[in-house]
Amino acid sequence: MSSYNFAAASLDLSSPLFTQRVRKLAPDLVSFRREVHQNPELSYQEHKTTERIFRALTEAGLAPRHLKGTGCYVDVGEGPLAAAFRADIDALPIQEETDLPYASLNEGVMHACGHDIHQTVMLGVAIALHRLHQEIPLGASIRVIFQPAEEQLPGGALEVISQGILEGVPRIFALHCEPKVDVGKIGTRIGAITSASDTIKITLKGRGGHSSRPHLTEDIVYALAQIATNVPAILSRTTDVRSGVLVAWGQIEAGVAPNAIPSTAFLAGTMRCLDADAWKQAGARLDQLVEQIAAPYGVEVELEHVRGVPPSVNSEAEVSMIEAASRAELGEDSVVLVEQSMGGEDFAWMLQEVPGALIRLGTRVPGGISYDLHRGDYAPDERAIEYGVQVMASTALRAIRAYLAQAS
Repeated sequence: MSSYNFAAASLDLSSPLFTQRVRKLAPDLVSFRREVHQNPELSYQEHKTTERIFRALTEAGLAPRHLKGTGCYVDVGEGPLAAAFRADIDALPIQEETDLPYASLNEGVMHACGHDIHQTVMLGVAIALHRLHQEIPLGASIRVIFQPAEEQLPGGALEVISQGILEGVPRIFALHCEPKVDVGKIGTRIGAITSASDTIKITLKGRGGHSSRPHLTEDIVYALAQIATNVPAILSRTTDVRSGVLVAWGQIEAGVAPNAIPSTAFLAGTMRCLDADAWKQAGARLDQLVEQIAAPYGVEVELEHVRGVPPSVNSEAEVSMIEAASRAELGEDSVVLVEQSMGGEDFAWMLQEVPGALIRLGTRVPGGISYDLHRGDYAPDERAIEYGVQVMASTALRAIRAYLAQAS
């Protein structure tokens, strides 16, 4: 019997294959997640996080390998790569406000975006597939990547790519917690599911002086106000409204007294965009606008415009695989259509290299609170871990079947 017939055709992918397998893993996975949540680490500082993942994989009988710096990856099964799965592992500089018994022990650092769930799910996927492979050879291998620094633009995904970790990978998958979708369901979307995201930092400098004589100064505050209001306004009128260009300021600093015009001022925010081409055009236009708006006031402009990430664009074939896996494992009503998020995600860089899909993993208690991401009170339903492992492990089998069918 060929590896294709043995590994793929002998398994009935239309029925749940991982419910019982994952249920046995669930207590250990929940404990792992709570330990991760209690000990969060910021981007490129995930040393203990990496070693925790590495140790768990090794104890499960796998042979993980370190990435340069932080992060690691592991191949499950034997033979050619059929797919890769990616989890991000970094936390955010946010103070936790949950009062959970396993709340963050690191002051001002929290897994407020669900990356503790992501890495736990992918750990479970690796272990579940490994145990299945010991019973029934998979016929191919699956690569599971634990990536650092998703939260720091332009993202750790670029370093994973530069290290050659995606070479030979035919398709790739990832998930992200979604606190607006009930636990036990996933959210999918063909095409762009996230948006482009840039960081903008602007420093203005001038002579400063008395507020009664602004004509003898470079009026920094007035110039800053013009940039803050006119850059978003002009961009919204000079780009296609369907591209969803959004400039929003999150930080503004200027002056210490009502009657003194300061000599420096600072403005920072983000630019987001639904469309990749419009993102490139709007980015160049933004830089020009800042200079043009500031010019009449004679101020010195220092602009730091960090081009972030493009939109994450899901391929139809890979979305179909995940949806089929979810319906088989969790039920026919487990898949919901989600809107395109204005948030950025560096998995987009991987999707520019390899076709694949990013899905939303429901983490809301049915009938419970709809939390938001990047908030100190975010408390996902931990049952999402089991469901995430089931869906992604089942997706891996479909990817193997598709790969072997094409190769045969």
